[in-house]
Amino acid sequence: MASLNKVILIGNLGKDPEVISFDNGTKKMTVSLATTERYRDRDGNWQEQTEWHNLVSWGTLAQDIFEKRRNYVKGDQMYVEGRIRSRQYVDNQNVTRHITEIIVDKMMSLSGNRQQQNPNASYNAYAGQQPQQQPQQQYQQPVEAPMPA
Repeated sequence: MASLNKVILIGNLGKDPEVISFDNGTKKMTVSLATTERYRDRDGNWQEQTEWHNLVSWGTLAQDIFEKRRNYVKGDQMYVEGRIRSRQYVDNQNVTRHITEIIVDKMMSLSGNRQQQNPNASYNAYAGQQPQQQPQQQYQQPVEAPMPA
């Protein structure tokens, strides 16, 4: 039987992304993302429920953020694709902790108020795809047809 572990989120960054560099040159990016659901309760009053997601990325996406080729900051609205991973670890007080993370495959800013050097890079870089260059459209003067005699 086939299975699928796919997550798509749209939300706001809760902090600036943090990048950790390891001795072998590998980079790891972590950041939190808030998604908020609005709904009406039984009494007709609007309610909000916010979920916080731990995002983790390795490789090209983390490298791009580290080298400031992508400038994501707290509050930016983001589109994120990835997969869920749950794990546990033992902290310094010898307490077993459980954590659920989103391993990010693709990440793109939806905040239109800030400039990016290459908006396509945000979406495609981690997926190992090269950003698509948009063909330059050139204006051509229409050719006039000869008038019938």
